[in-house]
Amino acid sequence: MAILLALLAALAVAGVCWGVALWRSEARLPSDLAVALEVGASRTTVVGSALDRLGMRWAPLVLRLMGDRRVARVRARIDRAGNPGGLTVDRYAARRAVYGFLGFGGALVMLLDGQLLLAVLLVAFGLFWIEVGIWAAVRERKDAIERTLPDFLDVLAVVVSAGLSFRQALERVAEKYEGPWADELRITLRQMDLGVSRRQAFEELRKRNDSEQVAQFVTALQQGEELGAPIVGTLIAIAGDMRRTDAQRARRRAARAVPKATVVITTFMVPGTMVLLVAGFFLGSGADFGLIRGS
Repeated sequence: MAILLALLAALAVAGVCWGVALWRSEARLPSDLAVALEVGASRTTVVGSALDRLGMRWAPLVLRLMGDRRVARVRARIDRAGNPGGLTVDRYAARRAVYGFLGFGGALVMLLDGQLLLAVLLVAFGLFWIEVGIWAAVRERKDAIERTLPDFLDVLAVVVSAGLSFRQALERVAEKYEGPWADELRITLRQMDLGVSRRQAFEELRKRNDSEQVAQFVTALQQGEELGAPIVGTLIAIAGDMRRTDAQRARRRAARAVPKATVVITTFMVPGTMVLLVAGFFLGSGADFGLIRGS
């Protein structure tokens, strides 16, 4: 056992020395990773920036191991999440390398110590922690967009009815809004400025957002354009449909919450209340528990 601990200590010291040497050495980064680190440096946190610096050397290797198809899927998820904290595909690969090293290295130490459960948890951390962050960012961004979209469409309909064209009204209203939906609209407008057709720009908007309401907005807008329907009426109708959908979704969530609350009450609160009542009854009765035990 002493020999094993000495070997682990030697490996730890060697790893620390190697890490310090890598930290102090000049690393030549790929051009795309260097640009990603420079552009996103102002958006990420201190911890995120430190993780990027630690994992930047292994980011190209991680991307090669992932393959083109998986990289494309990761890029789509990051786009739907809105690049949280300046996250890019290259930053994703760098952090995946760091989390993998920490997770599997810690799991190996736990296995040597006989802690199987902690080893499994550390492996799960190394494999899925960054995925959990992206999933949470996607959900948060989707909820924010769906809360903003109906009111945005009402305001857009008012501005269009005042005499502005759809493109001008879109720019005017987008300037007054903040948040993920305003960011998406600015991206769409920028694409149109660069020569992308309005239909294609809104198709890209649909692909970047995993939201039924955004898909409904784009579909209704394109159908109204093809059929020649008045844009104001289309926008008002879309906003009304979205509010009805939100109300139905809220009722479904409330209906699902009732059985969950019932399970919690019957599992924890009712037994706890019965224990308190029975204990209070015996304590208040002044019964001699020695006689009950037969002593």
